[in-house]
Amino acid sequence: MNWYVVYTKPKWEKKVAEQLVQRGIECYCPLVTQIRQWSDRKKKVEVPLFNSYVFVRLEEKDRNLVFQSSGVVRYLFWLGKPAIVREEEIATIKNWLSMPDAYEVSVAAFQVGDKIVLDSGPFQSQEAVVKEVNKNSYVLFLESLGCVLKMKLK
Repeated sequence: MNWYVVYTKPKWEKKVAEQLVQRGIECYCPLVTQIRQWSDRKKKVEVPLFNSYVFVRLEEKDRNLVFQSSGVVRYLFWLGKPAIVREEEIATIKNWLSMPDAYEVSVAAFQVGDKIVLDSGPFQSQEAVVKEVNKNSYVLFLESLGCVLKMKLK
């Protein structure tokens, strides 16, 4: 049996995983605990490590069973075939997340005000401040050079 990646509706990862387990399908939705702040309180909440993704383990012939669960959109494809995740990669994620407070885990895009160090290109090793985040680009201010850089995302 292989591990496949199922793409879900936004914010449906835990619901989809619960439905799949009820249907007898082995699945894994890696969760991390984060502190979220509301106007009146802070609270620890469990959020998915990968937005809109749930890993499922089943036979090739049973792949259509996941679509019986509401919230499932499609499989993630790689080179025209359903993406297969190796058992070792799932074990690595589980092992990594099982370490108590060893690392703070988050998968997030840059936000306005973030200070970053460019790791490639002509401005490699330069510090920059994110000034603007658009749908397909970032506007960065390079403090040491006193210039503004617009980076397009691919």
